[in-house]
Amino acid sequence: MSNAARPSSKTIQADQAVAGRIPDLPKDRVPLVIGVTGHRDLVAAEVPRLRDRVRTFLATLQRMHPDLPLVVMSALAEGADRLVAEEAMALGIPLIVSLPFAVESYEQDFESAESRHAFRALYSSAEVIELPWLPGDGPDTVRLDSARRAAHYARLGVFICAHCHVLLALWDGKPSARLGGTAQVVEFHHWDIMPGFTSGNENQPQVLAEDESDLVYHIVCSRDRPEGAPESGMQPLEEGWFTTDESTPRSRELPAIYRRVFERMAEFNRDVLRHRKQIRAQAWSLLPADTPQAVAPVLKTVDTMFMAADWLAVHFQVRVMRALRTIYTLAALMGLAFIAYTDFDGLDVMAYLFLAFFLGGLLVYRLADRRAWHRKYLDYRALAEGLRVQCYWVSAGVTSGRNSKFAHDNFLQKQDAELGWIRNVMRYTGRLSDALPPSREGLGFAAREWVGERSGNGQLAYYERKAKERRKLSRITGIIGATCLWSGIAVTLLLIMLGGNISAELKSLFIVLMGVLPLVAAVREAYAQKRAEKELIKQYLFMAKIFRNAHRRLHDASSDQVRRQVLKALGDAALEEHSQWLLMHRERPLDHGRMN
Repeated sequence: MSNAARPSSKTIQADQAVAGRIPDLPKDRVPLVIGVTGHRDLVAAEVPRLRDRVRTFLATLQRMHPDLPLVVMSALAEGADRLVAEEAMALGIPLIVSLPFAVESYEQDFESAESRHAFRALYSSAEVIELPWLPGDGPDTVRLDSARRAAHYARLGVFICAHCHVLLALWDGKPSARLGGTAQVVEFHHWDIMPGFTSGNENQPQVLAEDESDLVYHIVCSRDRPEGAPESGMQPLEEGWFTTDESTPRSRELPAIYRRVFERMAEFNRDVLRHRKQIRAQAWSLLPADTPQAVAPVLKTVDTMFMAADWLAVHFQVRVMRALRTIYTLAALMGLAFIAYTDFDGLDVMAYLFLAFFLGGLLVYRLADRRAWHRKYLDYRALAEGLRVQCYWVSAGVTSGRNSKFAHDNFLQKQDAELGWIRNVMRYTGRLSDALPPSREGLGFAAREWVGERSGNGQLAYYERKAKERRKLSRITGIIGATCLWSGIAVTLLLIMLGGNISAELKSLFIVLMGVLPLVAAVREAYAQKRAEKELIKQYLFMAKIFRNAHRRLHDASSDQVRRQVLKALGDAALEEHSQWLLMHRERPLDHGRMN
């Protein structure tokens, strides 16, 4: 074997790691995905210390976030990409290999047999995502046209940024105009702009938004070229967090907002593990048995996470509703105890009952608040609905029409920054979608299962059914209020007409009824306000109309392109409505101190 073809010791270590140390990607939990960008021409003298820095960084994340399994996403290019992947393998961290195009064309970047062997050793152990050719391109164009090849690398950098939670950059810190280069990838991760590739994105709202998608861990390195020293003011092997924060863009410690986002992700994983048996036995799937095989493997990732989020949302919704009913029932009993204590002699025990009911309600509230039932119900429901849209968009081959935007980008962008954990889940579940070519089977599946018919199982039938149910509940609230009002008036009139012709005991009873009836109506009205019954009727009617219009437009559409445009508009409307739903309910938390 020649020296060029002989594997290095590091390659042999990689081969051994592949044989038995690398676990599969987590299926029903969200990992912490570390995307990689960096220079190919590292300085050999710095490489051992760069390895130490990378290994320490990954091990520290593992220690800091034990409930978030780490995953590294790398293109396995020579230099920084491959260095990080090798250190990840040594720590037992699984790999996602994302390639700009078909692997046969990609391997042409590696001149030596040793380099190709090292690439294949890592490649064979990973989940591989080959991005499709850009329109008009193929193996010949990217081999002969460097500009077209650079465009694919720019698209790859955008893809890695869009589907990772932390971008690990082995970078000299210098700006560069090279399309798809490390400097531009870092800039895109911060600002969603890559000159020459993301034209039109500058006007998108997320360009100016502060969110969780800009987190970079920067390890400074030199480059093996003339004037290859790092940017002025930086020293090789310096490291730290780098964000778009105006006051402290660089810090040694992970900024607090990102810690909270990662903790929410870990909390979701813990809930999934705690209820895994029930989820597997009871959760409802978006994928029926006749799901087209052309899309089923890719949709499975989204569906598995949807099943967990949907089951957990229902689980915590039940607890919230039980807590809410208990608190309002105890509030009504407190009112009755107070009325009985003030209007009847010899019922001092009512004061103790009043206190007992208050403490019982406080205990329920504290339990629900401590275990975050309300927040988890809302967060997990929002996640499930986001994943529903993502699933059907992926199936239908819906794209945003821009090179860099994905289903998760604008979802909940206007809400609390901590909700970024939901977008982080969608970043992971959507990683396979860009490699899925559009298919008529997938488009038909999305229209059938998502929109459905008015008498079927789609969202059209769901929203029409829920609107009817909420109208019924609203009518019950109105009937209770009207009954109590007119009954109270009748008791008052009866008391006036009878005057002194009734006993003191009966008069006291009438007076109690005059207090009890408004109390019952007030408690029921407060309960309805807390559940946002009237607002939900409007939302359900609006969404039913949206899905009816989508159903009609899909039926009348003249082409698959038009049908995809309809589903794109439908998904945008659904995501916006879910955001409004979440905001509305976040403003109505469980509150023991008042009834509305």
